[in-house]
Amino acid sequence: MKKVGLYGGSFNPIHIGHLTLANYLCEYKNFDEIWFLVTPINPWKEEKDLWPDSLRLELVQLSIEGYSRFRASDFEFQLPRPSYTFHTLDALKERYPDIQFSLILGSDNWNRFDKWKEGKRIIAENEIYVYPRPEYPVDKDKIPSSVHLVDAPLLNISSSFIRKAIEEGRDVRFFVRPPVWNRLTEYLLEIKTV
Repeated sequence: MKKVGLYGGSFNPIHIGHLTLANYLCEYKNFDEIWFLVTPINPWKEEKDLWPDSLRLELVQLSIEGYSRFRASDFEFQLPRPSYTFHTLDALKERYPDIQFSLILGSDNWNRFDKWKEGKRIIAENEIYVYPRPEYPVDKDKIPSSVHLVDAPLLNISSSFIRKAIEEGRDVRFFVRPPVWNRLTEYLLEIKTV
């Protein structure tokens, strides 16, 4: 059975930190593929801060070109909003019964997992891979057997840092893949001329 890691997020925009983690999971944790699930509306985030869905999906597609084990997914675009993970998992398992899905999330999200809708059911029914985030330590003694801590090399980069830098007119091209930087530059010119 194919093993697929579900890496959900706003990817507003996707950056090399996301890609580094996903690459590590494929090469060291034996995932056949990582699917980047672009989330249209995250219950934890303000919609006004999000770039358009189609742009964020396009940036993911541009980022992953050339690596066959990554896949950009707009699966959540067709689901009810806001996007709840348990809905997504249920729908994916129904659509792809021959795939074993595992959830990938940061320790910041894991530490508030008790506030997730149907969080206990997600833990009971799915494997979860938790990667470290600075300032969000995980109590290893309280980890259920279905949850795996990943000791991945991480870059302390955030999408909000990149957006702020762009707003300030800074050239942060090395925080994203070159095709993403080129597309972002085009997009910013487009919205300035509207």
